[in-house]
Amino acid sequence: MTTSGPSDRSERSERGTERQNWVERRREKIRAEIDRNRRGDYTVPTWVLALALVLIVGGWLALIFLS
Repeated sequence: MTTSGPSDRSERSERGTERQNWVERRREKIRAEIDRNRRGDYTVPTWVLALALVLIVGGWLALIFLS
């Protein structure tokens, strides 16, 4: 039979605290993003802009070569 000593408990509590801190930081980031979006300070992600550019250029090229 094995018993958990003080070091086992402290390791578990450190991991639990670390996980809780990560969750709190994540929640704070999400809250900050929602606040920015409500104020109108949101931005369009770069990948969306790049995709739109590729689609526009592709459409023009298709019009030129297929007509």
